[in-house]
Amino acid sequence: MGQQGGANGAAANGGNRLARRFIRVLPAVLVLLGLVFDVVTPPSYTGSPFFSAAPLVAAPFFALGTTALTGALASLAVVALHLYNGTTWNGEALTELVTVLTVSGLALLINRVVRRSGAQLASARGIAEAAQRAVLPTPADRIGGLHIAARYEAAEADAFIGGDLYAVQDTPYGVRLAVGDVRGKGLGAVEAVAVVLGAFREAAEQEPALEGVARRLERALAREGVRRDSLDAVEGFTTCVLAEIPRGTGGLRIVNRGHPEPLLLGPDGSLEVLSPGEPALPLGMGELGSWPDRADEWDFPAGATLLLYTDGLSEARDGAGEFYDAPARLRGRIFPGPEEVLDALITDVRRHTGGGATDDMALLGVARPGERQPARRRTVPVVPRDDA
Repeated sequence: MGQQGGANGAAANGGNRLARRFIRVLPAVLVLLGLVFDVVTPPSYTGSPFFSAAPLVAAPFFALGTTALTGALASLAVVALHLYNGTTWNGEALTELVTVLTVSGLALLINRVVRRSGAQLASARGIAEAAQRAVLPTPADRIGGLHIAARYEAAEADAFIGGDLYAVQDTPYGVRLAVGDVRGKGLGAVEAVAVVLGAFREAAEQEPALEGVARRLERALAREGVRRDSLDAVEGFTTCVLAEIPRGTGGLRIVNRGHPEPLLLGPDGSLEVLSPGEPALPLGMGELGSWPDRADEWDFPAGATLLLYTDGLSEARDGAGEFYDAPARLRGRIFPGPEEVLDALITDVRRHTGGGATDDMALLGVARPGERQPARRRTVPVVPRDDA
């Protein structure tokens, strides 16, 4: 499958290079075709459509000077042909020349509009990149002795941030992680992401128990929902998985609030789906019910990689509507580190969907260095929820 995907990617890149080369020579080819057409056909036929098309083709793809030069060459070709035919000053010749000059002028205008739009798009992309770095900064590749890798793949071209989130923080209680998905799109979703991440960074430092972090996030969303109607009415809820990796224990604690189940990849190619012992509603849905948050505890052996992700991965579909099965795709594979895991997943998802993803995708990989035995599940008693 990897060889086939590489061959398909190479073929696509070769096709793109061929298309770019064709576009580079197309204006000149059109002028040449106009000359040949005018010479080999009867006098009642003219090559002016080819001459008019040349600057229009150049306008969106070339600089202003190249577009002007193409228009000038097309106009000179019209004059040269009528000199050759001895029809320089008749009405038909003047009409053709005025037509080509007019179209060339329009091509220059189109070129300026396209260039200005391109500059505005580049400015918007720069602002979006700055917003992403501010709201969703890329974590360091080493935190608390763990190897960290994160990716954010936007479904829409030129989009940089949406409703998916991740965070990694070294705290007095160990390294704490959060991956979540806000219901909704646009600025409302980005606002909710900022609320969740701000609350997580504060609670992760202050709350001794991971369950307390989840309750703080719940209260933060409820508070913002009351203060800003858009968050409550439009976004509604946030699925989230919280994880804690205490120092020196080889363990892992997870609170899952309605989020896709994390995966634990063993150093020997084994894979375990970390299903919660008790399902829970997403954050922001506390009005529908109240029960204790429960942290499940697992072994996190040396050499293993924890993978947290949003439903942009698990709900990615191919042309036949089949969902992407991450456990099946990853089981039995061995990766040098979390970066390689995420790179392989992104490449495989693009291949599965044909590059047509419909939802954003956030991925967070955390690896414990070294080699030990594969993971097994631990059991812990239910942690009661306080009313604070």
